[in-house]
Amino acid sequence: MEDFIAIKVGDEIIDTQSAKEKQIDTDKAKKLYLDNSEESLEVLRHSAAHLMAQAIKSLYPEAKFFVGPVVEDGFYYDFRVDKSLGESDLKEIEKKMKELVKKRYDITKYTISKKDALEKFKDDDLKLEVLKRIPEDAEVGVYKQGDFEDLCRGPHLPNTKYIKFFKLLRIAGAYLGGDETKEMLTRIYGTAFATKESLKDYLTMIEEAKKRDHRKLGKELKLFTFDEDIGAGLPLWLPNGARLRSKLEHLLYKSHRRRGYEPVRGPEILKSKAWKISGHYDNYGENMYFTQINEGDETNPRHTEYGIKPMNCVGHIKIYQSELRSYRDLPLKFFEYGVVHRHEMSGVLHGLFRVREFTQDDAHIFCTPEQIKENVLEVLGFVDDIMKSFDFKYEMEVSTKPEKAIGDDTIWEKATKGLMDALDENGINYGIDEGGGAFYGPKIDIKITDALKRKWQCGTIQVDFNLPERFELEYTDSNNEKARPVMLHRAILGSFERFIGILTEHCAGEFPFFIAPTQVVIVPIAESHAEYAKKIQKELMDIDIDSEVSSKNESLNKRIRMAEKQRVPLIVVVGDEEVKNSSVALRDRRERKQSSMGLDEFKNLLKEKMDGVIF
Repeated sequence: MEDFIAIKVGDEIIDTQSAKEKQIDTDKAKKLYLDNSEESLEVLRHSAAHLMAQAIKSLYPEAKFFVGPVVEDGFYYDFRVDKSLGESDLKEIEKKMKELVKKRYDITKYTISKKDALEKFKDDDLKLEVLKRIPEDAEVGVYKQGDFEDLCRGPHLPNTKYIKFFKLLRIAGAYLGGDETKEMLTRIYGTAFATKESLKDYLTMIEEAKKRDHRKLGKELKLFTFDEDIGAGLPLWLPNGARLRSKLEHLLYKSHRRRGYEPVRGPEILKSKAWKISGHYDNYGENMYFTQINEGDETNPRHTEYGIKPMNCVGHIKIYQSELRSYRDLPLKFFEYGVVHRHEMSGVLHGLFRVREFTQDDAHIFCTPEQIKENVLEVLGFVDDIMKSFDFKYEMEVSTKPEKAIGDDTIWEKATKGLMDALDENGINYGIDEGGGAFYGPKIDIKITDALKRKWQCGTIQVDFNLPERFELEYTDSNNEKARPVMLHRAILGSFERFIGILTEHCAGEFPFFIAPTQVVIVPIAESHAEYAKKIQKELMDIDIDSEVSSKNESLNKRIRMAEKQRVPLIVVVGDEEVKNSSVALRDRRERKQSSMGLDEFKNLLKEKMDGVIF
């Protein structure tokens, strides 16, 4: 397919013929190529969303539309339709989209005042909902193609003929504006690419992702479950998952201690007064859970508001304040596997990726301003060691001051410069996410790439001058004067839940040996060999290796197949020969190797596998 060159003028995409008619100098104007660049795909997918809406309107004339934005890897549209649509209807909508592409409708934009827009769409309640979000004095953009038009900022391609390679992916329900108290609309997700090959590659990846879905594997491998009686977004860790998670926690614990971090623990519920001082109450309150606690008695009832923590920083601040600090104490590094709760809408909950309760591998470093750089670099080294251990590639992004923030611009500039200097002076590449920082400080976001080339936000490093100021943190400097420390917020995995979900899909349930829930399955050939199998299991437990004895009344081959289905790394078969020689017949199912060795040699092999893991 030939690249299509359009002209970009502000938020408009204009074809070359129209540009000539408008006497725009096409040599000097910004050109847009129809390719798989980020900018081009955003325009293409925005246009494909409207094409889908036009097809839906053609098939179901009574349909009314809310919003149809571009999202990562595609687009969606929320709409209301009288008929209950299912996955089978997607093919019919796709067919209609292809018909509309062939009709080569010009896509044009015009603007009207909000007042005129309210009049134009007065009989469309969903359009009125959209207009509520637009300022009174704003100009409203309307895009038109054939007999279909909708409110939109754009930009769009100039003609439907350029939208060739698309696929509708799935249908779902979505609350109007994400508000659980409002009606449920129909949402259809789709994607579009500039070339047939790119679309095919993406769809192949989607199929592979379905096989690797951590919710599916979590059930098959008995890692975790959810229960409606407990509540949505609250995972229950089964023995296999709890073993995996515990191993990860223990490895990280040792790594933190080696790097000079001290373990601490803060309460999960704090008075709202603390959250007001920190700024969470005003800037993050909608994501928190609050409750009233009666701190009085029958004669003097007195209720105090408490907030369940969404972050661990306030507890660590109070631990810092528990005694006087000197510059000789800094940097002071506190870490905690902190359980936090956040208010999430039901519609965004997704397995372990988005939950209401999760545990952060959280740490806070209190240091002098001069120590920012060295400590940021230490954290980056920690990140690198962990990501290499799990075979993750990663990249970094500096997120700057958001619209909703505390502290003045001078403090933000100083903090942002501290992060960028640490990266620049060590030749570390990074992108910029304008306005993506936390409300109290800028941050470095760690984005990992999995085996399917998907990017995931995990770890973060944040420089914070604001919370030390708000809580009046102090240390005594070398001149015996009071000084204000800097606070570095740091998480590497982000949360155990999300990281385990990502890792499960990354390795398709084939976990690295050092955290595999069951590392060895011992298969006795006959009942007479069961006692020796149990002896091996006990000795393996003494060296912190999790194993199971498969002694069910089933054939040897079936028991081996069951162990392989559970993705257990090593399978040991024991019979008369092994009992007699105190040995094992070892099957390494990942390397597809079989061998025999003495029991002591086998234990040494396992120790080497575990000792080689150092974060």
